[in-house]
Amino acid sequence: MSWIEALILGIIQGLTEFLPVSSSGHLELGKAILGIEAEESLMFSIAVHGATVLSTIIVFRKEILELFAGLFKFKLNEETHYIAKIIVSMIPVGIVGVFLRDELKALFDGNVILVGSMLLVTAALLAFTYYAKEREKKITYKNAFFIGIAQALAVLPGISRSGATISTGLLLGNKRPEVAKFSFLMVLLPIIGENFLDITSGEMAASSIGTTPLLVGSVAAFITGLLACTWMLRIVKRGKLIWFAVYCAIIGITAIITQIFI
Repeated sequence: MSWIEALILGIIQGLTEFLPVSSSGHLELGKAILGIEAEESLMFSIAVHGATVLSTIIVFRKEILELFAGLFKFKLNEETHYIAKIIVSMIPVGIVGVFLRDELKALFDGNVILVGSMLLVTAALLAFTYYAKEREKKITYKNAFFIGIAQALAVLPGISRSGATISTGLLLGNKRPEVAKFSFLMVLLPIIGENFLDITSGEMAASSIGTTPLLVGSVAAFITGLLACTWMLRIVKRGKLIWFAVYCAIIGITAIITQIFI
């Protein structure tokens, strides 16, 4: 992988991680177009996902500090309940990660038809939110678990994690700003955990990608992630997700058609 290819893929990751269009799906399509081998692409995906986690921490630094401040009061309060809900939301993806980790990695092999099909699923989820009734419910433990199931399904390349979790939260009647905030904060520990497992297992060190492409891709993902995260928060508040549904449908259909007929 050249540094130019890493730059392109890093920008794609940073922009699409927070927009509801599936970063994993767009990365797979980008790798297929650029001819990146699966052995290289997996470690690159892990690295740039870590970079976007860092951008999430920067954007939500105030909220994260407030959660830690409440946690270290060592009593039940709003912050400890919120952290508990995040932990509950992690249960489904944790189960998937423990028992299906190897099977999931096999899906990241440039299967364009799978990506296209899952982008159509993302489009359908986003379209449903257009008809969701505007309600002001707070996120409950039950809501957190269902949002967590949506996150677990989003491990498939082409299903947008932010799209699936935000759509599920809105369909459950939760407040728009709260859903966006919860969606972005709930992903921090799973991705950090995934990166830690790959580093300790030696997979990162065994990667054939050079240091320069990894660094260039990660920096590009971090910078574009900062911009996309801030933008996405504004979009969710305004309820304009339907256009992303149209976009995902067009990209998904195009990917399937080109793979079958070209």
